[in-house]
Amino acid sequence: MIHLFFCPQMTEMALRIHTAHPDRITLGRIDWSYFRDGFPNLRIENAPGLRNRDVAFLSTLTTPGEMFAQLAVLFELPRYAVRSFKLILPYFPTGTMERIEEEGQIATAATLARLLSDIPLTMSGPAQIVIYDIHALQERFYFSDSVIPRLETAIPLLKERVRDESDLSVAFPDEGAWKRFGRLFPEFPQIVCLKARRGDRRGVLIKEGDPRDRHVLIVDDLIMSGGTLIECKNLLLEKGAARVSAFATHGVFPNNCWHRLEDENFETIWITDSCPEQAEAVHSRPPFQVISLAPDIARIVLEPL
Repeated sequence: MIHLFFCPQMTEMALRIHTAHPDRITLGRIDWSYFRDGFPNLRIENAPGLRNRDVAFLSTLTTPGEMFAQLAVLFELPRYAVRSFKLILPYFPTGTMERIEEEGQIATAATLARLLSDIPLTMSGPAQIVIYDIHALQERFYFSDSVIPRLETAIPLLKERVRDESDLSVAFPDEGAWKRFGRLFPEFPQIVCLKARRGDRRGVLIKEGDPRDRHVLIVDDLIMSGGTLIECKNLLLEKGAARVSAFATHGVFPNNCWHRLEDENFETIWITDSCPEQAEAVHSRPPFQVISLAPDIARIVLEPL
């Protein structure tokens, strides 16, 4: 039996995972209370009963305020002599700040990786940290050897949705996205865009591929403001695409900027529920469709050591 703990924001996903596998997964309970000064007052229910058990924790660290309480739990759970520990962190939130380009900048992706690397060892060895479509693959090397980063992708879940599309081409907003995801779409014609100067301003150009009369699906790891996505869509339609959809594993949408995409003539915008609050906000609002990571996370949680 796997003991699955979860932060409050991941309650719905945890319930779906448990409902699908009630005989193999039991939900752990944590009292997420807070003192009057705002600091957490936490308690893991039946903590001594975790000895020599397989434990997982479903986490989201999408705002800095959530991190302290969840890190406190992550550092404590393995100390109860658990047999194994998996941290499921679908979205690595500081991933877009993974490198520095001038002195004085701080690569906060490395800072978060150092913090997570302090998760204690379990009875069977290092904890696994499961992340979906991390922004830059080299970020795995920011973690120490005390943990095992495990990089997963949501692309197979997307491909289940589009497998019957006979006129589909897959587009990438830049060469980085193409290098990252292009090999995962060998069965589809591909279009590679890039940002370049167009006259006296910078814009999006098509480096290779032809969108004419095709349903074009733009694929990337995340959507922030949506500006680049809109530019790519406009260019593809200008070049003859019949319709344009988009997919990003992580719909980050700071300040609810998903609103700007609602009237932009996208056929469909797929995201996952890796950022649960944003996924809930756009649920059932055209053109958005949410693909749940729950079945795939259940597979990972249930995998034997």
